[in-house]
Amino acid sequence: METLLLENEFLRLTVAPQGAAILSLDSLEHQQAILYGGEKALFPMLPLANRVAGNSFTLHGEKIELPQSPADKQFFLHGDGWLKDWQVEKHDVLQLVLTLESQYDCGFDYHARLIYRLEGKRFIAELELTHQANKPMVYGLGFHPFFHLTPATQVQFSATGFWPEGANHLPQQWCGELTPQTNFISPKTPDNQWLNVGYSGWSGSALIETGEMRVQLKCATPYLMVFRMADEPFICLEPQSHPVNAHNMAGLPGLVLLANQQSTALTMEIALL
Repeated sequence: METLLLENEFLRLTVAPQGAAILSLDSLEHQQAILYGGEKALFPMLPLANRVAGNSFTLHGEKIELPQSPADKQFFLHGDGWLKDWQVEKHDVLQLVLTLESQYDCGFDYHARLIYRLEGKRFIAELELTHQANKPMVYGLGFHPFFHLTPATQVQFSATGFWPEGANHLPQQWCGELTPQTNFISPKTPDNQWLNVGYSGWSGSALIETGEMRVQLKCATPYLMVFRMADEPFICLEPQSHPVNAHNMAGLPGLVLLANQQSTALTMEIALL
């Protein structure tokens, strides 16, 4: 697999154009991993995030059947951007620009441009998607980072409520009262058990603290997905422009209807404090 390196005096980043996957993000100052360097340490989610019930939805009275995914038998899981080979438009020691063209019979027809760059103690990801078909289509974006988790790691973020996980990892009815496991309003070590829920009313900021290393995640979206597996050294804090299964919710919250040549974008920052 082709890998590309970005590095400054504070951060080292390795990226694979396959899936636009970040393979590692390390703090050189702390000699610690910020992101868990498994198969993928971070990937983009487009043209939607997570799952859609029945792998279909209705738009303006028309039933839209989503594509089949090679990664999941039931769902167009996280879209296709994390599975496809992106083209390298530009690469230097501080910045990488990747592009992708994708088209499906269901109506997705897009050009995506993704910038990964280092600015001092900040890693910044900028994703822009432009619709290319004449017929409008709804889109959503997200990022899926795997933060390195140790027994000493504490996580903190605010939220107004969450969607408990139901069958097939789809959300149940929204709940406005956080449980002890799902409440991260005060810093805490995540419970060593399965957690896979979406949050509403996220402030757009989360803190991950491991010993002397303090990391801030920032993204201007009110939705955050959190994924934790028991006995695994990572926790995923995934900013999404829309909640899971928004395609089948009233008003399609967070999704954007794009006409030909209209665009939507999402920027995420991971910074050492």
